[in-house]
Amino acid sequence: MNTDLKLGLIGLSIEQSRSPALHCLAGRLSGISVTYDLIRLDSAIPESFDKMLSLCQSQKYYGVNVTYPFKERAAEVARIESEQVRRLGAVNTVRFVSESEMQGFNTDFTGFKRAFDSRYSGQPPGKVALIGAGGIGRAIAFGLVDLGAEELRIFDQEAQKAESLALTLKSRSELQIRTCATLEDTVSDVEGIVNATPIGMYNHPGTAIPRAMVSTQSWAFDAVYTPVETQFLLEAKEAGLETLSGYELFIYQGIEAFKIFSGVYVDESRLRAGLTQ
Repeated sequence: MNTDLKLGLIGLSIEQSRSPALHCLAGRLSGISVTYDLIRLDSAIPESFDKMLSLCQSQKYYGVNVTYPFKERAAEVARIESEQVRRLGAVNTVRFVSESEMQGFNTDFTGFKRAFDSRYSGQPPGKVALIGAGGIGRAIAFGLVDLGAEELRIFDQEAQKAESLALTLKSRSELQIRTCATLEDTVSDVEGIVNATPIGMYNHPGTAIPRAMVSTQSWAFDAVYTPVETQFLLEAKEAGLETLSGYELFIYQGIEAFKIFSGVYVDESRLRAGLTQ
């Protein structure tokens, strides 16, 4: 067990992230000294991320979490042992193994599956509309495949991202997968809607899915967790859908990431209770 951990989070617009609170509390509950820094970048240029990652490695960080928009870039520069994570093509947790080596993991994938199971125990996802095919969208898509989704429709404003994800999924699954040119086509006649875009965050207010398109579905998930109740989720609730907040993904991916960093599975109930105080 590691007893002294220097950790951080690299991304854009992370000022309100609760990751420092989660990991420092997990440390206290586990008898581990944890420092956790918010490492905010001002540019989405991949080279700026590469430079900061190398700097963290040289400054003796034990590991870092990675968030929007660098998860796909992290998968290109870190060594990934898991074949599934290599296919997924996104990394949100990096552990520095040595001065010259870093290892990449994806706890969004496992975190989403645990969050879905905890909210919709035993309920298959059915036909699902996935809005956003970036790093978090890719992890959720792989999770939906594992959860037994019947069909996955993918929409992204950058059509090549949606096509790339669909091609990757088709190579490993018999699931019916298709990309859509419009939101209307994506969300019609599905059971679930997933927002995997940054729209809805405190600094990107609004919703990626207009209220008029949220009515006949059964459930909705928003990967955004700041705020916990996004406009999309509030409107989905008003329409009678069962909703799952990105906060649940945040909790479960954090527990998995802390295990990677520390070797310890923190007690979930105590962690949740501590974070609400």
